[in-house]
Amino acid sequence: MNLCFQNPVKCGSCLFSALITSNYKLGTWNLGFNGRILENRKNIKPPVVTVKSVSSSVVGTVEGTRRDETSVYDAIVIGSGIGGLVAATQLAVKEARVLVLEKYLIPGGSSGYYERDGYTFDVGSSVMFGFSDKGNLNLITQALKAVGRKMEVIPDPTTVYFHLPNNLSVRIHREYDDFIAELTSKFPHEKEGILAFYGVCWKIFNSLNSLELKSLEEPIYLFGQFFQKPLECLTLAYYLPQNAGAIARKYIKDPQLLSFIDAECFIVSTVNALQTPMINASMVLCDRHYGGINYPVGGVGGIAKSLAEGLVDQGSEILYKANVKSIILDDGKAVGVRLADGREFFAKTIISNATRWDTFGKLLKGEKLPKEEENFQKVYVKAPSFLSIHMGVKAEVLPPDTDCHHFVLEDDWKNLEEPYGSIFLSIPTILDPSLAPNGRHILHIFTTSSIEDWEGLPPKEYEAKKEDVAARIIQRLEKKLFPGLSSSITFKEVGTPRTHRRFLARDKGTYGPMPRGTPKGLLGMPFNTTAIDGLYCVGDSCFPGQGVIAVAFSGVMCAHRVAADIGLEKKSRVLDVGLLGLLGWLRTLA
Repeated sequence: MNLCFQNPVKCGSCLFSALITSNYKLGTWNLGFNGRILENRKNIKPPVVTVKSVSSSVVGTVEGTRRDETSVYDAIVIGSGIGGLVAATQLAVKEARVLVLEKYLIPGGSSGYYERDGYTFDVGSSVMFGFSDKGNLNLITQALKAVGRKMEVIPDPTTVYFHLPNNLSVRIHREYDDFIAELTSKFPHEKEGILAFYGVCWKIFNSLNSLELKSLEEPIYLFGQFFQKPLECLTLAYYLPQNAGAIARKYIKDPQLLSFIDAECFIVSTVNALQTPMINASMVLCDRHYGGINYPVGGVGGIAKSLAEGLVDQGSEILYKANVKSIILDDGKAVGVRLADGREFFAKTIISNATRWDTFGKLLKGEKLPKEEENFQKVYVKAPSFLSIHMGVKAEVLPPDTDCHHFVLEDDWKNLEEPYGSIFLSIPTILDPSLAPNGRHILHIFTTSSIEDWEGLPPKEYEAKKEDVAARIIQRLEKKLFPGLSSSITFKEVGTPRTHRRFLARDKGTYGPMPRGTPKGLLGMPFNTTAIDGLYCVGDSCFPGQGVIAVAFSGVMCAHRVAADIGLEKKSRVLDVGLLGLLGWLRTLA
């Protein structure tokens, strides 16, 4: 899940509205990472500059590139979310010339950060998967290592503490045996079913974790992995079209335990277990025990910051305040991008880290929607957005043994997927106190919300509604977890789906696709290639979907496929045609 961020200048506005104002000086903000000013490239390497020392007017007046051999990049990446940055850095280490274009002045998108009144807030989720030091699914660790970066992390002893209807409470302990012991103590009559269901999860996870993860759209790699690990590949193929809820029901009968598994999957995918692909569920439900949840010292924003610095060190570039408005096509092939200020940049390949709805509905506005995208939109709709509350509170309001992450659904299981029905709470200062002033904690609260609930409101009504909805959410947490919470607040900002849409460039503020009905696992999810030659997509609206591990996996896959297409990896045109045709046919079965 990912959330939003607000403005240091005007109450109720967004942080980035200040950052993108043309006369706003970056020196006012200690953003703490290095960027690079771009010039028309021939054989000139752009100078490295500290972003905090550069005014936005300097960044904003960089010229575009001409479309000739010396100024065409190997890849342009639109957006610097985790998926886009992983794709960019993976290509850069293969010596590709990559340009990342970011609308704002810090990288990360919904995995970014902002600072206010001595607090460092994560924009989105503080639950970090893929950050361990072992296996093949520690994709964030691997991405950082590829560009010579390593972040200090703090192990989280509890992934999440569930507070559920009928006074059911379950801690997801870091140690698997401790988790199973707690869950079976709540449902002793279902011990066998619990072990069977989570055993299938481990079977899938271990199969994934044994493979070198690259593009499933690249046949030389795919066939190589099959011959090396046939049993693991067949296991994944078997579970690819299956959902977690259907498998859970093979082994478990207790309605409340099945509802708990729904809640487990809701955190992964914002839908219930019957709509959550089993492979996605298995990645998360097992990695939290295998590698564990590990929080980066200094905050989640450091991941994107480190990747951006590593990208620059590899000789590629990232340009901030670069608002891409359209993708340039030439005879049906994607060849470049045009910015809002008229600048143009050209590349052999274009990678969009925007959602597929934004990519095909806005960046390619006026172009006919490809049949593959029509089919995708028939199977999937936009997942809901979120209402987010970033708060600073007095430390004494939290008991000494408070866990970092909580999921609250008080009264009725039926409210799990309803707007404002369930609440996810992160308190990252439990792990890293340096994120807040002395004697203070950060509470990051979010709950699902639809943009339709916020459209058409006059400014005063909009602000009043934000305060009213936020107050009710806070009162629920005060009643359930932390008495006296409302009176302990020292700082508060509220974001809505409108904020996410405007400042994260996400159609309706969505965070990826949600199946219209019961999907056939991941069968209908599109990969990185598109029907438009030279255009690729990356991020949470591509296979395998939402979540930090998933979007990082998407970035790794995309980089490998692009590298093959531009001659940096082995490629077979004949096998490509056959495999891509087969994958397209399989998606029609979803």
